[in-house]
Amino acid sequence: MPVVLDRLETSFDPVREAQIKAKRKAGEKVDQLEPLDVLLATNMISVGVDVKRLGVMAVTGQPKNTAEYIQATSRVGRTFPGIVFTVYNWARPRDLSHYERFEHYHATFYQHVEALSLTPFAPRAIDRGLAALFISLVRLAGREFNGNNQAGRIERNHPYIQSAINTICDRANLVAGTEAQKLVKQALEAKLDIWLSKAQNLIGGGTLKYQTDKRDGLTIELLESAGQGIWQEFTCLNSLRNVEPTVGLIFQDQVPDDDFSRLPQAMKEEGIGNRE
Repeated sequence: MPVVLDRLETSFDPVREAQIKAKRKAGEKVDQLEPLDVLLATNMISVGVDVKRLGVMAVTGQPKNTAEYIQATSRVGRTFPGIVFTVYNWARPRDLSHYERFEHYHATFYQHVEALSLTPFAPRAIDRGLAALFISLVRLAGREFNGNNQAGRIERNHPYIQSAINTICDRANLVAGTEAQKLVKQALEAKLDIWLSKAQNLIGGGTLKYQTDKRDGLTIELLESAGQGIWQEFTCLNSLRNVEPTVGLIFQDQVPDDDFSRLPQAMKEEGIGNRE
């Protein structure tokens, strides 16, 4: 697969192609990659394939999911304008339906994207997203806490703070019930305590800010970027792809020791006693 991607990234150059052909006719070894003009691919191409050179795609049949259709057809035209041809099968009712509603479907296909299955206000979702939601509601409610250097002005009973807490808790109760509401309430109160503690315990003329704009030794940062470190109370995501850090996998040819016990075992013959 990496070799194929490298060949897809290789652009077509008539002069270079002529030189390669001349070297091959002369019996010389050519190490340069040849560009690919046509590639047959499965739907795996829709995940993580960002080739700037791709400009034309032919899709055989209509994928079952609209999200998959959008992802797959987005592989072309990423740098220059591209075009997608969808080839339908008249004998398939689903393909025929898409053919008859082609223009309207493509004009509104984002509203047909399937919803992802998830558990609202699950404990791990609260750990990952509650801090960003809480601070966003507080900062965007008005000008009092909006500026980067206004994080230290926080007050427990300020209307913006209480409104943000009540809004999130009411939403949790509406979506997931009273147990989720209690869990969210406890998490918000704990985050607020930490926020107030940082704002009230500044030493040596320090300033509490949401993010550090410069390394002056006096700025204390409230928000922390998601990374490889331990997840803190005010770690915030910059992207939904940063929910968990990437994990490196190492493949070995050696069979694990515990796999030998799973091999088929020879059946033991049971002795049959002498019969009189």
